[in-house]
Amino acid sequence: MFGLFQSAPFSDPMLGELVRWRGFWRGSIQLESGSAPLVLAGTRAEPDPMALAVANEVQARLAGWRATIETAMFEHYQPYAESLAAGEEAGDGFPGITTPAGVWPHVSLQYIAVLPLSGHLTTELGYTAAWDEEHTLGMRFKGDAFVELCGSVLAP
Repeated sequence: MFGLFQSAPFSDPMLGELVRWRGFWRGSIQLESGSAPLVLAGTRAEPDPMALAVANEVQARLAGWRATIETAMFEHYQPYAESLAAGEEAGDGFPGITTPAGVWPHVSLQYIAVLPLSGHLTTELGYTAAWDEEHTLGMRFKGDAFVELCGSVLAP
C-alpha cells in the first residue's frame, strides 16, 4: 500500500540513478578520490533541475575550491591545536598540522548536498576531521563563492 506514495527512481546521465528518501533525492557522485554520497533537493516527481546542474559541476569545481577548503579547515584546526599546546586537551592521536595543505590526510568527505539554504541553492560538502571527532563540518558554497564553514552540520 505505501508503495503507491513512493517516487519512481530518477536517472541522470552523469550521476546515475537517484532515489527519493526522507524528502531528498539520493545517490552517489564519482570524484577523483572515489565515490561520495549525494543529496539533492527536488519535488516528489524529480530532483530540482538546478540542483542537478550544480551537482554535475561539482567534480570540476572541487579543484578550484581546494585552497579555500584547506584554509578554512586549517583555521578550524588551530584553536584545537592551541588548546592541546596549552595542556587543556589530551593529545592522544592528535594530528600535527603545520600548513593548510596538511589537513587533507586528516579529513574525510562524508557527503555532498545541493540544497536551498537561506533561499539560495547551496552546495555543502560534509567532512569529518580527526581533530574534531564530535562534529561534521560543512563547507558551503554558492556557485564558486565560499559562504562559510559550519562547525556542526547534520547530514541530510
